[in-house]
Amino acid sequence: MAQDQDNFRDSIGTINAEGKRAWVFPKKPSGRLYEYRKYVSYFLLIFLLLGPFIKINGNQFLMFNVLERRFNIFGFPFWPQDFYLFVISMIIGVVFISLFTVAFGRIFCGWICPQTIFMEMVFRRIEYWIDGDRGAQIRLEKQAWNADKIRKRTLKWFIFFVISFIIANVFLAYLIGSDQLIQYIKQGPTQHLSTMASLLIFTAVFYFIFAWFREQVCIIACPYGRMQGVLLDNKSIVVAYDHKRGESEKGRKKFRKGEDREAIGHGDCIDCFQCVNVCPTGIDIRNGTQLECVNCTACIDACDDIMEKVDLPKGLIRFASEDNIEKKAKFKFTPRLKGYTAVLVILTGLLIGMLFLRNDLEANILGLPGQLYEHKEGNIISNVYTFKLVNKTSMDIADVSFKLLSHKGTIKLVRHNNFTVPAQELIEGTLFIEINNSALEGDKNKLMIGVYSGENKIETTTARFMAPRSYK
Repeated sequence: MAQDQDNFRDSIGTINAEGKRAWVFPKKPSGRLYEYRKYVSYFLLIFLLLGPFIKINGNQFLMFNVLERRFNIFGFPFWPQDFYLFVISMIIGVVFISLFTVAFGRIFCGWICPQTIFMEMVFRRIEYWIDGDRGAQIRLEKQAWNADKIRKRTLKWFIFFVISFIIANVFLAYLIGSDQLIQYIKQGPTQHLSTMASLLIFTAVFYFIFAWFREQVCIIACPYGRMQGVLLDNKSIVVAYDHKRGESEKGRKKFRKGEDREAIGHGDCIDCFQCVNVCPTGIDIRNGTQLECVNCTACIDACDDIMEKVDLPKGLIRFASEDNIEKKAKFKFTPRLKGYTAVLVILTGLLIGMLFLRNDLEANILGLPGQLYEHKEGNIISNVYTFKLVNKTSMDIADVSFKLLSHKGTIKLVRHNNFTVPAQELIEGTLFIEINNSALEGDKNKLMIGVYSGENKIETTTARFMAPRSYK
């Protein structure tokens, strides 16, 4: 008996006894929590679709231009020189996910993950509209390929392809920028065949995921499901079946009107299988916390509806920890959670501090490769350098010039000494630094150079100055 009850641990719910794909036909969910999920999903969908098209001070609200290594986060531009900020942000994200999972399980997957939102709130709802609910979908799957089935399949697949194409365009806007995407659209696909080919490949990937691969992403491909098994403990709040109440002494039993289940020793679970039928990953939550569970709460709504119909208390399936079910223990802020929180607070404070200390203009001055110093008249030593200035702001920085701060000398630019660095642009050039040898110490000297906009110093950088070894 115990071995039979644990068979679910031997394989995932979407694989049958022959090792083939067991297609999941979830019942259309409904209920209080599902309504909340719809509100959250619609908000996130609008945010995702509009993100690359919203501008703040001329900057795209969100952009992840990997090819040019330019990123916009909430309207703030970031450059390759800010990569350390990106690293810290990623570490903060990992720590936050760990903290959230330890406390509340995999609820992120069911409520916030783009894969789940698109699958359950877009593609699955279209499927319900065209194919019908669970029973109708199962019948249609077994039905011969007649005119009705061909019409429904063609319509569904066409709509799926169109939505996948739209999603691919939105993701392309995040990668190359919405302005660039709109320009490509106006110029036509024939002018940008490589981009169009990439777009079709992404469309095919999205179509494959949402039309066929589906819940397998959460079960097989997503690493977060594996993290859940490591991070959860008996105190983590997850979508859980109250087996103490549901099974009681003699286990589950079908409902009979007027029967005193408590007196005969049966639990409140009436074995209706509604929690199984509504599950988008095809599991039985009554077997306990499983890797496939994404905490979408569809089983909670289904069970509560049944409990209400049979006049039994709701909450047989609910948000609860194992300790809460076994020992009636309330949620506590454990030392483990405190440790994660402390690390998260420290890293967040570090990131905020670095953001405040981040300069609007990044300056790098390097000696020209292969070039030595030049000895000029009047005991003047001259070195040649290349400089790069990155304007990280959305405003032009005008009247830019260089001044020596550590030594007395002159800086001569190949171009005019005062110039403008356009907004979010990189300026490169060449300059000469000339210093009287008497002001130098040894053959290698560290120079401090100030970058000015008019009379305001906006950045300080350093450079190595080469001089004759024989001069001290």
